Amino acid sequence: MAVTGNGSGYAGGNGPLAGVRVVELAGIGPGPFAAMLLADLGADVVRVDRPGGGGLAVNPAYDLTNRGKRSVLIDLKSADGPARVLDLVERADILIEGFRPGVAERLGVGPAACHARNPKLVYGRMTGWGQEGPLAQTAGHDIAYIAVTGALGMIGDPGGPPAVPANLVGDYAGGSLYLVVGVLAALQHARTPEGAGQVVDAAIVDGTAHLTAMIHGMMAAGGWQDRRGANLLDGGCPFYGTYETSDGRYMAVGALEQQFYDTFVELLGIEDQAPARKDLARWGELREAVAARFKTRTREEWTAVFEGSDACVAPVLSLREAPDHPHLAARGTFTEFGGIVQPAPAPRFSATPVAVTGGPARPGAHTGSVAADWDVPSLLPEES
Repeated sequence: MAVTGNGSGYAGGNGPLAGVRVVELAGIGPGPFAAMLLADLGADVVRVDRPGGGGLAVNPAYDLTNRGKRSVLIDLKSADGPARVLDLVERADILIEGFRPGVAERLGVGPAACHARNPKLVYGRMTGWGQEGPLAQTAGHDIAYIAVTGALGMIGDPGGPPAVPANLVGDYAGGSLYLVVGVLAALQHARTPEGAGQVVDAAIVDGTAHLTAMIHGMMAAGGWQDRRGANLLDGGCPFYGTYETSDGRYMAVGALEQQFYDTFVELLGIEDQAPARKDLARWGELREAVAARFKTRTREEWTAVFEGSDACVAPVLSLREAPDHPHLAARGTFTEFGGIVQPAPAPRFSATPVAVTGGPARPGAHTGSVAADWDVPSLLPEES
């Protein structure tokens, strides 16, 4: 059977991962975000979508975690489904899957089957609880994973319940980013003369716990209390927190160092009435003075007061406001592609710059181009 492209014009990414091929077995949450990051950095990511979907209830045209990827449709439960995936695996550098432990093996695309076809493959496994342990087979979501690690219990006011930080701390920070670090480290090993492929077990509980390393050190040294709102970085400190302005909006204050604090109280206009910042017994009084002063002006007015200073004060912006912040606009922190304003790829590279080069992959839209570029004719339907 002749393999022909579908005219997509895909030429691969231009970032530092140009030439790296990734197979992503479709899932939700941290797996797709990790694969998006690899695509942002230039990898050729082919997402294996299942017929009929199975992701979040989001129009695929707006699912930014699938930007810059290509998609093929394969039913892993069909007779030839596993074999078609293994044909892709044979030509890939990395595979990412987010099934419960054992599911990939039952489907015929587990590590043993994949490494039999491609011994150099880096097999990335993304789960909440990990591949082993009493809860490994149990369902869960971000909030449960960060709960048991102690991270959730750190966030929020001391008099109220823990504050839920969307799914940023668990799914994406403790999950996706650790998976990306893991598969890239394993890829480096696989490409050494003595290297081989391996399995990367990225568990959200492990990554989130790892994120709290500094806090555990501070706690061991007696510099952190194991409760919310009582510490330097959790809102317990009156010069590290948020304050409401006269228009019901907020300013964020992070004036930790003495020189920054001095600038802060001077520009705030409470230099003569602020109690000594090192007097913890008077922190409540200091907080009240700061709060009262912030309530006298709008967020826009306070933003102008602190603009360009070393007071370490910034306005708390909404998601829709953020792209218009002058600094973010100047840096191009956000970009627009396909009519959607979205975060630009990060980080930045001097020799291999990255950019959004494709919108969200529609399920099955790239079968022809992937079959041609990867030389996998089995992806194409049999000709009658």
